[in-house]
Amino acid sequence: MNIQKAIDRKRLDEKTVHMPWFVQQFIDYKLPDLSPSTLLEYVRDYEQFFGWLRGEGLSVADNNAGVTLLELETLHMESVVGYRLHLTTRTEGTNSKITVSRKMSSLRSLFHYLSQIAEDENFYPLLKRNIMAKVEIKRIHKPKDTAAKLKGKILEEDELIEFISYIAEGYGQDIQDNKQALYSYEQNKERDACIASLILNSGLRVSEVVNMNVDDLDIANKLLYVFRKGNNDESFKTPVYFRDQSKDDLAHYLNLRTTRYRTPKREKALFVAVPNGQKEGKRMTKRAIQAMIIKYAKRFGKPYLTVHKLRHSFATDYYLQNDIYKTKEQLGHASTETTEVYAHLTDKTMSEAIERRA
Repeated sequence: MNIQKAIDRKRLDEKTVHMPWFVQQFIDYKLPDLSPSTLLEYVRDYEQFFGWLRGEGLSVADNNAGVTLLELETLHMESVVGYRLHLTTRTEGTNSKITVSRKMSSLRSLFHYLSQIAEDENFYPLLKRNIMAKVEIKRIHKPKDTAAKLKGKILEEDELIEFISYIAEGYGQDIQDNKQALYSYEQNKERDACIASLILNSGLRVSEVVNMNVDDLDIANKLLYVFRKGNNDESFKTPVYFRDQSKDDLAHYLNLRTTRYRTPKREKALFVAVPNGQKEGKRMTKRAIQAMIIKYAKRFGKPYLTVHKLRHSFATDYYLQNDIYKTKEQLGHASTETTEVYAHLTDKTMSEAIERRA
């Protein structure tokens, strides 16, 4: 199991024991098909919903584990509307429309299981009435809308190479008066540039970068082997190609990975860092890579650029030279519907291209 999935599985197990028995049963049913990361989000959504039910007096349980099937079965539509309103308008941590839609979908999935799949000892559904079946959940995440939000916030054309070069050299010039920051930068610039280069030349997700081991890298054939999102076969790693531009960056980083970060032989991670107060290199965390990219992006003049937008940047550039099916495979999307966003992102480029004359 990859690193992040192992962490999320542990958290999932810790949280599930505090859920009603029927939620535990639902999680067991879903585990073969959904990742621990996805199910952990489900459980967090249920925690919030059950807490709201108890707070509103719609459940008499003292804790979430005590919420009953009968209490779910006798919910009125106005209660469901009230919960959705709570998610949308609460003063602390107001949710976006996409988040509200996802949380309601989590509930629909649970209620569907209880009313259509799970059975009691007499072969009757556990839930006799499914109020969530009446709830319409509109599709919020449309490719064209996503593309509109991304425009101007990703790297385009020469900016991909310029950003990598900035990390490797330019950033140091901008912070030369800050000795502490400059020292840290000099220690990590090759690694940081390598990470950015790898994502911008392969389209990897940050979780895939974090989980990569040294043995997953085949520089000669420009191949990486990664655990793809949505693939629950823990014995299989998907081969992913990267562009030739990353070969030198990877080779350069590998030459100093062991010595500069004092990485022990037992540490298999490709990208490592020495945590504060420690002496040996350990696998970089997802949060560390995210923060690192944001740090460079702000100085580069792209304050909205994130590590995930590096993936979008690669995908947009890749799609201009390939079709939607190759782009889907390269990115590891489950369907071309997700990949459609890059068709919309490249509309402007396509419209300009048709006007060009040799």
